[in-house]
Amino acid sequence: MFSGESEGSKQEAVEKPAENASLKEEPPKEEPPKERARTQLPEVNFSTFVLSLSSSVLVHLGEMADPNTGAPKKDLAMAKQTIDILGMFEEKTRGNLNPDEENLLANILYDIRMRYIKEK
Repeated sequence: MFSGESEGSKQEAVEKPAENASLKEEPPKEEPPKERARTQLPEVNFSTFVLSLSSSVLVHLGEMADPNTGAPKKDLAMAKQTIDILGMFEEKTRGNLNPDEENLLANILYDIRMRYIKEK
């Protein structure tokens, strides 16, 4: 027996799980099919990371609907910050990427920078 435990607290500990057992026995609710599909995420690699950030830029430029609200909303400051993050990423990874990764990053950066300039 734990030295700080009394017989009364032991009895309470035995009774509490029985009281809470009825709460825990509810069957798990099934997620709707739409929610289940959303939780299946792609493998995380360089390409999916870059594409994810570029998608964020498109949301901030108002070209894609905001996933939280379902409506497009412009936030040019956030778009610029994400573009700058991708630019820094390009600079810091220079010489460490394979040709496909270099091309992907360069092409996406060019595209989102041009879109940002049009919106500005």
